[in-house]
Amino acid sequence: MLTPHPLAPDWLSVRESTEDLEAALFPQDTARTADGELSIGGVAASELAETYGTPLYVLSETDFRARARQFREAFSAAFAASGEAEGTGVDVYYAGKAFLSTHAARWAAEEGLNIDTASGGELAIALAAGIDPARIGLHGNNKSDAEIRRAVELGLGRIIADSVEEIERISVIASAMGRTATVLLRLTPGVHASTHEYIATAHEDQKFGLSLSPHGPTPDVETDAANPYLGSPAWTAVERALAAEGVELVGLHCHIGSQIFEPEGFELAADKLIAFLARIESVYGVALTELDLGGGHGIAYTEADQPRHPAEIAAALAAAVRASCAEHGIGLPQISIEPGRSIVGPAGVTLYTTGTTKDVVVDDGITRRYIAVDGGMGDNPRPVLYDADYSAVLASRSITGTHILSRIVGKHCESGDIVVRNVYLPPAVSRGDILAVPATGAYCHSLSSNYNYLTRPPVVAVSNGAAQVLIEGETVDQMLARDTGYTGSGAAAQP
Repeated sequence: MLTPHPLAPDWLSVRESTEDLEAALFPQDTARTADGELSIGGVAASELAETYGTPLYVLSETDFRARARQFREAFSAAFAASGEAEGTGVDVYYAGKAFLSTHAARWAAEEGLNIDTASGGELAIALAAGIDPARIGLHGNNKSDAEIRRAVELGLGRIIADSVEEIERISVIASAMGRTATVLLRLTPGVHASTHEYIATAHEDQKFGLSLSPHGPTPDVETDAANPYLGSPAWTAVERALAAEGVELVGLHCHIGSQIFEPEGFELAADKLIAFLARIESVYGVALTELDLGGGHGIAYTEADQPRHPAEIAAALAAAVRASCAEHGIGLPQISIEPGRSIVGPAGVTLYTTGTTKDVVVDDGITRRYIAVDGGMGDNPRPVLYDADYSAVLASRSITGTHILSRIVGKHCESGDIVVRNVYLPPAVSRGDILAVPATGAYCHSLSSNYNYLTRPPVVAVSNGAAQVLIEGETVDQMLARDTGYTGSGAAAQP
């Protein structure tokens, strides 16, 4: 029986091979070649590293498309009419903040998804991909007037308003243009999401959305025991939006956080928003027709993570929404969801080349193996931002036999520059080997930086034995181009 390392977390399995990890965590078109080398989308890791260098983001187009289809088909089936006079439709918006390029936007659109953007820049990418503006939504807690004006000018499918002030700005801008903006209100339902505090977004004390909770009566607000929302930012926003010129309020939106596995938070948030919809209909006689329940469904980064399949997510949420609508006496609204990480995260793998290795004595003769790679927090800041855990395998060759506890670290000048905190790897891993870190399709490229003046890696898509560059790797000249003292002459290649 294999003995766990005393420094290893309880959930980490001691191993002699990584076959099970590769099946569970890597894109569906990942395999080992006859020589034992990892291949993704039919392209060998060594070929990818030799052609494009490392660090390298690799994205399986096949896996991305399959996951996009799964969400669309699962939610469409779950919310389809079931013995009812009328069913409800489901719009799936790909949350582009996870990863966005023109190619990824087209893949999503071709699989029947709309595109959710969180800034003018993301909107520009979606438009450059040729996405119909009617299939694009715009988020943001502090949209600029220019972003709002652009959205109104395009006739964007939806603007998700995040504050009372924003409703007023949308009204002024749209009215001046002689247009009407389609608006949803983002609410904070006060639901606790079991995730890192920086990516939990439905509690009261944070920057997003409009609270359902009244903050006490004010001189210009009457109290009403029959309306528990009176005086809340959310209710005030409804009042203003329904009265505002140039604003068509069509529905409500919420997002409780990210990397969430438990279903209860999503179901409770849905119930709270449906109760609010019922109150609006009761008071104003207006039936808002759309309900966006956001995204945030978790994926597997390690063997300890047990994500739910889209069909399971959809069935549970559909049952909860139907029950809540029946309880509150309103019809089923048009449902929309916003998966991002759960589509692109598992489709991505980052390849690194190993450099320095060393064994560090931690305590009483207990050692930990440190393996340094040629990237780090510049291409994946999630471990240092959220204490995120990852896994890794040796990609350039297959070695079986007892593995040792290792820590993969980057080359940035920070002791917290950890890529994978705990992983069992073969003791023979040495300089020049290729390591593969799975589940890096989401929020790695999006959050990448030039810390220590390292250039940002390229993004390459693989499918059916072919590779295609989606985003070019950054050169030293490109990185330094904004430095006004840089002449561009005599620049040495980055080591």
